[in-house]
Amino acid sequence: MRELIRRRVFQEVAEFNARAEPHIFQGLVQPQDTERVLNGYALRTPRRIDPEAHAERALAAFAGNGFLVLVGDRQVTDPDEEIELPLGVEITFLKLVPLVGG
Repeated sequence: MRELIRRRVFQEVAEFNARAEPHIFQGLVQPQDTERVLNGYALRTPRRIDPEAHAERALAAFAGNGFLVLVGDRQVTDPDEEIELPLGVEITFLKLVPLVGG
């Protein structure tokens, strides 16, 4: 599970860092020194995101229930759990966000 999360984060960061003018990051977890905006996170200063550091943030968010991972029809809760990924299995990353208002 841990490797699956890392691969997802590394792909998001690689796509972001490859853009010519990166200023909005759209990903699973919020990078450091960013502000939440309508469709992602705005970087306060343009920069590249470190994939290793961001993967650690994602793993911490997973441990703190910041997002859920569904493999097929089953929720995986242990980052050290080994999972089988047969051809065609659907993997869902479900980001949890606080409700606003009252």
